[in-house]
Amino acid sequence: MIIFEQMRALYTVIIFVFCFSTQLFAQDNELLLAKQYNANGEPQKALEIYQKLYKQNNENYYSVYVNTLLNLKKFDEAENITKKLIRRHPDDHQYAIMMGNIYTQEGNMNKADAIYDDLIKSLPADQGEISALASQFYQSANIDYAIKIFQQGRKLLKNDNAFTYELINLYRFKRDKVSLTDEYLNFLPQNPNFINQAENAFSNVYEGSADYDMLKTALLRRIQKDPQQTIYADLLTWQYLQQKEFDLALNQALALSRRQNDDGNSIYDLCRTFITNEAYDEAIRGYEYIISKGKTTPLYIPAKIELINTKNLKVTSGKYLPEDLLGLEKDYNDLLTEFGRNSSTAFAMQKLANLQAFKLHKLKDAQKLLEDAIKLSDIKPTLLADCKLDLGDIYLLNNQPWEATLLYSQVEKDFPATAIGQDAVFRNAKMAYYTGDFTWAKGQLDVLKVATSQLIANDALNLLLLIQDNLAADSSGAALKMYARADLQIFAQNPEKAVMILDSIGKKFPNNALDDDIMMSKSRILIQQKDYAGAVSLLKKIVEEHPADLWADDAVFMLGDIYENRLNDKTTAKTYYQKIITDYPGSLWINEARKRFRLLRGDKPDAS
Repeated sequence: MIIFEQMRALYTVIIFVFCFSTQLFAQDNELLLAKQYNANGEPQKALEIYQKLYKQNNENYYSVYVNTLLNLKKFDEAENITKKLIRRHPDDHQYAIMMGNIYTQEGNMNKADAIYDDLIKSLPADQGEISALASQFYQSANIDYAIKIFQQGRKLLKNDNAFTYELINLYRFKRDKVSLTDEYLNFLPQNPNFINQAENAFSNVYEGSADYDMLKTALLRRIQKDPQQTIYADLLTWQYLQQKEFDLALNQALALSRRQNDDGNSIYDLCRTFITNEAYDEAIRGYEYIISKGKTTPLYIPAKIELINTKNLKVTSGKYLPEDLLGLEKDYNDLLTEFGRNSSTAFAMQKLANLQAFKLHKLKDAQKLLEDAIKLSDIKPTLLADCKLDLGDIYLLNNQPWEATLLYSQVEKDFPATAIGQDAVFRNAKMAYYTGDFTWAKGQLDVLKVATSQLIANDALNLLLLIQDNLAADSSGAALKMYARADLQIFAQNPEKAVMILDSIGKKFPNNALDDDIMMSKSRILIQQKDYAGAVSLLKKIVEEHPADLWADDAVFMLGDIYENRLNDKTTAKTYYQKIITDYPGSLWINEARKRFRLLRGDKPDAS
């Protein structure tokens, strides 16, 4: 009998579980059906299902039921069921917030605000309850009242620093620039490690110079009130950088460094930012400040080296005056005098030799300097290889091709299947091209088409196509040899001689196939000379007259780059980047053009 009773009880449980599971399964199916009705634009059918489920299981389906009522503008029904739940659960604020939402959608803002204001008035001085209520407002997409809850919570808790993280996130979400700025400026003095986070937040929210001016005004006001607070000075320097007011940024940083009497670390880091932005004069001034602190400071030698490197960058970027060249040469010589010619200063010997060879055209001095450099003991293998390659180039310019090819071949042998080794092969191939040995050059370039270095592979392919196309039109290669001589003068940075030869090709060989090549060479010379209008004219001519030839996509991309970065015409730049995407999908520039186009269109940098 006992066994029978136990079995009957077990059977009852099984039946209950089965029925309950069946009911849940049926409800899940009905929910899926309701979602499908909504997706198909049949909200009334979905409402009927939600209403049925709400009556069966009451509050579990309240949210989807009431939102469907609101979508169908059945405000009275939504009010009635919500009022019942408010009476049933007076301490559960989600129903009061939903009632406010109902009034809002109905257009009755006064009633909605009255409900929300009552919630704020009855707010207890309890951090957990304050956070919970604000979270409910946030989840109902009512950001403004979530902020008011936190602000009232600060008053109740008598703590102006409470809920800082929450408010910062809400201001960011709302893109409330003024409030976000004030919140961070209040927060940072006690939490200086968050300055990078603040800068990132400002970068994402600020939209132009007016916003950065607002930050500057706020910072200057706070600095005047509390001049000892360095975090505001640091942030002001950052603000100047965003506005590209590099001179002001440096002045601000120098004033802070002098006040703190530090070792110049912050200035050293700032100079790297200047260099990235090609603000070479400011970087030079910054390094000179560090050097002026004396030889005993830890950054004296690094600053002295970086000072010279920056001056070199200024020269190689074309942003220099003629007297800058001799000043830079003197700086290098002074460095070598102070620290000697050894493995530690070999990099300076290499840079000085390049300056002498390609800017000052002192080929003999440059050759002697690099010959001394490659004889140094303990020089790093990669630096030794670079010195040999540069010395090979100078031998080539000094009309010593055999010595040049010997050095290129040594590097190729010492660094097989590496970027340095492939660079050596490419220089050997270019030497053959310069000297008119196109057959040998083609053999080397054909191998480099699949080089691991993308840059070398691209350059090798372009040179190979140049040779092949022109030999197909003129098997003797007479015009191409003349063009190669002009190319060598461009390499040697003798633009006047190069242009003279380029202009002579058409006269001597009127039916040559080098028209677009000549225009491309001239346009590159004009860019180096900062004659952007002249370069644009030639590049447009390449695109119009040779749209399917070797340099067409290069010309289009270069036009985009000039308009974007030199002529400050973003709209025109965008059209050329788009032309690469639409007209030249196989171009080597496609990825860079796509990235720049999206940035100019206003996409976020990480957009895919």
